[in-house]
Amino acid sequence: MKHIVSVSIGSSKRDKRIEQELLGEKVIIERIGTDGSIDKAIEFIRRLDGKVDAFGMGGIDLYVACGRKRYTLRDAIPIAKAAQKTSIVDGSRLKGTLERRVIRYLDQHGKVDFKGKTVLLVCAMDRFGMAEALQETGCNLILGDLIFVLNLPVPLRSLNALDAVARIVAPIVVKLPFSMLYPTGEKQDSKKGKQTLPAKYYHKADIIAGDFHYIKRYMPDDMTGKMIITNTVTEEDVKWLRRLGVHTLITTTPEMDGRSFGTNVMEGLIVSLLKKSPDQITDQEINEVLDRLDFTPRIEVLNPGQI
Repeated sequence: MKHIVSVSIGSSKRDKRIEQELLGEKVIIERIGTDGSIDKAIEFIRRLDGKVDAFGMGGIDLYVACGRKRYTLRDAIPIAKAAQKTSIVDGSRLKGTLERRVIRYLDQHGKVDFKGKTVLLVCAMDRFGMAEALQETGCNLILGDLIFVLNLPVPLRSLNALDAVARIVAPIVVKLPFSMLYPTGEKQDSKKGKQTLPAKYYHKADIIAGDFHYIKRYMPDDMTGKMIITNTVTEEDVKWLRRLGVHTLITTTPEMDGRSFGTNVMEGLIVSLLKKSPDQITDQEINEVLDRLDFTPRIEVLNPGQI
């Protein structure tokens, strides 16, 4: 039996443990939140190191990317180093493979008509594969990296613009405390709402895509007719999105017992199934496993009566 554990610096209220059979193997998938504490995350990893098949690093990325350039988040380094025996992954490989596949699947199979639609991607450096795939669809793309991460009123309209900004800003930003950049712990259970700078960009968009905690934190109370493309949603999140009027929810990771887990969890699953260290696994091998798993996006119409 495989055992994959995501140790997240997010809220412990979102913890989940499931058992499933995948590709003929029984798998335990578990998510443990530390309520914003990096020290507790390190403690959990050290305690379980060598006793589980793979770790996911949740609530924080080791890397963010733009083009071929990767930037390492300083606060993530000690978490990654805590695992000495068991492989640990942050989900960035799946953001470049699975999420790219999902956007192309939605576009090519007519599930979503992106062309001419305004798509707000809340943070492209967190999901560069998704950003590239969205740009290919011909949508009107708004990149919210400066808006959502740094609270600056500067929407970016292309990946070239993002790259130019990232080369200047990213080397500084990745050294800041991660809690300044992203909602962790109890902040994941709260939202700032319509008074904030990012809120108005939701109204401009037909589709809001990207990290769910960024999306949730700044979401206005009226989201009638909108489409959300994200993951890591719980059953309570789905109920809340329905109450706000969201028309369609799409998650890039599949639903498992009412939960769509983060890419770090799914990447940990793939690493455990391939029985290789992450740095020895190619994107082709990841895509081959995804084909065998037959992962397709979850598409759920929450308010079908809307036009």
